[in-house]
Amino acid sequence: MSSNVEIFDSTLRDGAQARGINYSLSDKLQMLKLLDSLGVDYIEAGNPASNPKERQFFEEAVKVQLNHAKLVAFGSTRRKNTSAEEDFGVKALMDAGTDAVAVFGKAWDLHVTEVIGTTLEENLAMIYDTLKFLKDSGKEVIFDAEHFFDGYKANPAYAIDVLKKACQAGADTIVLCDTNGGIMLHELKAAVQASLYAVDKKLGIHAHNDVDLAVANTIIAVQMGACHVQGTLLGYGERSGNARLSSIIPNLQLKLGYDCIGDNIKKLYAVAREAAEITNLPFDETLPYVGRNAFAHKGGMHIDGLCKAKGSFEHMEPTIVGNSREFLLSEVAGKTAMAEKLKDIFPDVAENKQEVSRLMEMIKEMESEGYSYEGAESSFKLFVMKELGLHQSKFSLVHFKVSDEPTHENTFGAYAVVKVHVDGENRMAAAEGNGPVNALDKALREALGAFFPKLKEVMLTDYKVRVLDTGAATAAKVRVVIESSNGEHFWRTMGVSTDVIEASLFALIDSIDYLLLDS
Repeated sequence: MSSNVEIFDSTLRDGAQARGINYSLSDKLQMLKLLDSLGVDYIEAGNPASNPKERQFFEEAVKVQLNHAKLVAFGSTRRKNTSAEEDFGVKALMDAGTDAVAVFGKAWDLHVTEVIGTTLEENLAMIYDTLKFLKDSGKEVIFDAEHFFDGYKANPAYAIDVLKKACQAGADTIVLCDTNGGIMLHELKAAVQASLYAVDKKLGIHAHNDVDLAVANTIIAVQMGACHVQGTLLGYGERSGNARLSSIIPNLQLKLGYDCIGDNIKKLYAVAREAAEITNLPFDETLPYVGRNAFAHKGGMHIDGLCKAKGSFEHMEPTIVGNSREFLLSEVAGKTAMAEKLKDIFPDVAENKQEVSRLMEMIKEMESEGYSYEGAESSFKLFVMKELGLHQSKFSLVHFKVSDEPTHENTFGAYAVVKVHVDGENRMAAAEGNGPVNALDKALREALGAFFPKLKEVMLTDYKVRVLDTGAATAAKVRVVIESSNGEHFWRTMGVSTDVIEASLFALIDSIDYLLLDS
């Protein structure tokens, strides 16, 4: 059993098959470089036979100087009754220009006879001819035994024959694929054990997550002897997704002692988040290791325990994967949480038990009115500074008005007027926007821009509205949380009101107020 496990990332191929993902050429090249920086061994980037966009990608990708990973083109065995040399898909694999190729072939007799409509013997010949041709052409060949586990359940002898035929053809790595994603742990063990006896090549595992066992199945396969792991960094993939490498890698490397990406493990948090940005999908903060919630603590007893004994409520030190610990303030958090929160911004206050108790009680009172600071850290800092008499806003809002009504073209138009007071001077501004909140944001920036030029660098990057009392229907109080950025830093602020526009305005004011703290 090898202590080294090869990591094969398929975010750009299998991951691209997920709902809502549509990588541009630029996205794919950016993701290619990002995954290489993490230290994965292989990056499967698409099927060059599938469409012109994929072929264009490989033309550009082979020019990219990768520091560690091997670029892999993906394709199928030759078609039935066609020679490998003349098959369009095999030619596309050759033309892709990659040193390594991943080729899938049928390992389930049902697919052989009912899906591709050929004989079991011809399917074995298709596998042998294709892999041998590619090996003779100087390629590193990774064979994906598609539907292997379902095939093994239905006809174990034939599924094993498929693996043996791939070995005879010279495949460098044999990968067992749970293509339907429904294999259970005990079934996987039996099939992997039989495969280990049957082949004398590197064995790999490719799991899908349809029964939420992709990570577990992958780890078990490695413990049994597989040394090649396929998956996607964040679990993206068709249906319920693929095996998630952001969990598999640290589980294997930190918990079980396998070498996967070495010291690059400390980049995992940052790389995972950048991958989500490139993909343009919301990040799941509950993900193990790389989510913001992975090491976030809200329960008062848990926080108190962590402060007294490291590791008492955490399975590992978060900084190992580049993440960080966070204590969340709420009505269920205690004084210890408040003191720990204050240590980073006001260490002297954190030592004052009376002040800590007072602030904690005020937080609980604010939360009873609908405020929640765990998602708006910047508003929390402003709140504490104001309560301690350490901050006075550099501007005040004198008046605002928002209009959202039909225009002469019978379409809705939103307009906002604001009046602010800065250093003894009043200034008024008006703006038109894509909705009332956007108009209000623009008018506020316009009015304050002359006094604070750095506002021009700020953009709104996220906007969330939460109804706090659904029983009150349209009269309910709402909480608005906005995320702002100046291109270098992000910060979140909050506003609460029975009027969504007013709540948005409060959040916008806090955002600007926070930006100006160091001015």
